[in-house]
Amino acid sequence: MNQRVGRLHVLTDLRFQQRFRPAELARLAAEGGADAIQFRQKTGTARAMLAEARRVVAACRERGVPCIVNDRLDIALACGADGVHLGQDDVPVRDARRLLGPAATIGGTATTLEEALAAQEAGADYVGFGPVFSGASKERAASVKGLANLARVCAAARIPVLAIGGISVDRVAPVLDAGAHGVAVMTGVTTAEDPARAAHAFREALNVSGQGG
Repeated sequence: MNQRVGRLHVLTDLRFQQRFRPAELARLAAEGGADAIQFRQKTGTARAMLAEARRVVAACRERGVPCIVNDRLDIALACGADGVHLGQDDVPVRDARRLLGPAATIGGTATTLEEALAAQEAGADYVGFGPVFSGASKERAASVKGLANLARVCAAARIPVLAIGGISVDRVAPVLDAGAHGVAVMTGVTTAEDPARAAHAFREALNVSGQGG
């Protein structure tokens, strides 16, 4: 198994909270036990996004936690991030691998088994599959995949699968039982009163599974 792939990815975002800047969220999440930070920003200019991403990378480096840029390969390249996470409408995984090189961590979002296997064959290090549950960032109930589909993807994939979408602490055990390597969390940490404590709760839930970390 690829040891570069963390089991607790925390996504920074300003859509659902404005109390903390992304770099501060990164520090707090890492303090609580996140072993990967995904910088995620959907709005704003590329210049402003790059400045923010550089601050997040610096915060992650201080704590020895990899920083992965969500969606934006150009920002990942410019800020010196450790990798990139790509959706179905983003730069293809194969092209990102060619540009970032073999040492980068590259993840791909998948909503079907076919998409997960395609990301694997294109050179992704991990797949983020979901939304497994309904959550604040996924409004359409029809898009929810559920645990059974997660289990099918985990059984078929040779690379780690992260469960995404509506992940709460009490849902960590079920997704791990379905075969997930770990979880990717946004609002469960970023909108918490104490993000570090919230991240710690997720880390404890992952550890209780008996899969280490």
